[in-house]
Amino acid sequence: MIGDVVDLERYPIGDLDSPFIAHCREALSDQGAVKLDGFIRADAVEQMVADARAVAGQGYANDATHNAYFDDEVDESLPVDHPRRILVRSAQKAVAMDTLPASFAPRVVYDSDEMLRFVAAVLEQAELYRSADPLDGCNLTVYEEGDELGWHFDQSEFSVTLMIQRAERGGDFEYAPNIREPADEHYLEVREVLLHESLRTAKLISEPGTLAFFRGRYSLHRVPPVEGSTPRMNSVLTYPVEPGHRLSAMAQQLYYGRTA
Repeated sequence: MIGDVVDLERYPIGDLDSPFIAHCREALSDQGAVKLDGFIRADAVEQMVADARAVAGQGYANDATHNAYFDDEVDESLPVDHPRRILVRSAQKAVAMDTLPASFAPRVVYDSDEMLRFVAAVLEQAELYRSADPLDGCNLTVYEEGDELGWHFDQSEFSVTLMIQRAERGGDFEYAPNIREPADEHYLEVREVLLHESLRTAKLISEPGTLAFFRGRYSLHRVPPVEGSTPRMNSVLTYPVEPGHRLSAMAQQLYYGRTA
């Protein structure tokens, strides 16, 4: 049950008129992100970490270069310092949902109808759905020493993540809030971030058990390189706006090393 893993006294997700939902909306609008520390009960965090460590070795390793927009092809007619010409590296291990035990806290959260309605309320969506993809609805992402997630914009408007374990050093989520707009790419500001010349970036430091909402389509973000023997681990919870959403076979193969 959701109450076995989520601190419902601190975060009454079943009360869609709760003031803290309005707070989440405001923070998301103003800052591009909001985190709910201690969302997972303290007595459930230890088991969540143990469960994650038990399957982390089954993650499929990805290591690739790309630009911040995940363009299929880079336009080489652009200046070499144009944001769409600047390449970054992403390397991590992805454990598919069908590998995760049903009792794993992120899966318990993801499978909850109460949670589904809560996420829709925070994101001001009339209705959201769980993914129909057996691999990608709720995953486990593992960043070991040297792994990172390069600067990028998400293809979807928002992301929901659950922190499981911080790295020994490095790996704390960094972002440039609302750096672009639907009608303006703000390439100059994006270029400054990519070249490490910007002062407008911030870190969203999350302890194990923290739930975070993030508008990744308009806020440039990354996971800096991880250092040390303790990996960074988190789960990404996918809530499509339309039913039946699945990754393409190509995307499944890319992220998880197999199709389903």
